[in-house]
Amino acid sequence: MTVDINATIRNQQAVADLLAQLSGPQAKVAYAKAINDTAFQVRREMQAEMGRVFDRVTPYILKSSFVQMATPEQLYVRIAPENQRDKTGVDPQKILQAQEFGGHRMEKRSEVLLRRAGILPNGYLTAIPLDPYPGSDDGRGNLRGAFLQQLISYFGAFTEQGSKSNMTDRRKENIHKGTKKQDGRRYFVAYGHLKGGRGSHLAPGIWAASGFQWCVVQPVLMFIRKANYKPRLSMDRIAKNVDVQEYLDKRVRFRIREAAGV
Repeated sequence: MTVDINATIRNQQAVADLLAQLSGPQAKVAYAKAINDTAFQVRREMQAEMGRVFDRVTPYILKSSFVQMATPEQLYVRIAPENQRDKTGVDPQKILQAQEFGGHRMEKRSEVLLRRAGILPNGYLTAIPLDPYPGSDDGRGNLRGAFLQQLISYFGAFTEQGSKSNMTDRRKENIHKGTKKQDGRRYFVAYGHLKGGRGSHLAPGIWAASGFQWCVVQPVLMFIRKANYKPRLSMDRIAKNVDVQEYLDKRVRFRIREAAGV
């Protein structure tokens, strides 16, 4: 999901005299500022569009669009997701690409780890239950990073050579015992109809058992089949809402007046 803006300057008759008074470098500085003004306006509209089409969009995704600013030497700007990942291994570029063009969602790092550990079946991704496990979610439809790390560690799914992130037996015992603020719990994997046998009455996923004799069973992380996303973000719609060319023209006139001290 990328937007490029360059210095296609039009409709500047109103400031032609002022522009003639500026040196070449001064004019280029004004143009660069105007292009950057436009880029940040597009970025604001991109964020507004995400808020409209996504359900409880995370701040991480909302703030991921980065403006590679224009300079007097390079009158060109690009607005695109930063090439980075959060603690769960989510790349905003891949998420937004799927939302703009449709197709499969890319696997999260947590899903790769669970699959390598033989826990997540091939052809499946993960999703939190409609009623999240107490203390597990961030309020935006995702597991909290710390909780997800604990879950992966509990199942020994960190596979990096020499990794000390997997949970020790003693740490597991502490989780089973619980604390004054949180009941003890045991996590287990059920495959439901996929494999049958024990736990076949449960939906595929990771579950938690708590309470007396572990009789309270609650879903923690569900296994769902990979699905195709329908396109939801539209760069054409975003550009139309901003009216990029008209906005750029206005900002050029403003920046030229500013440079001329008018």
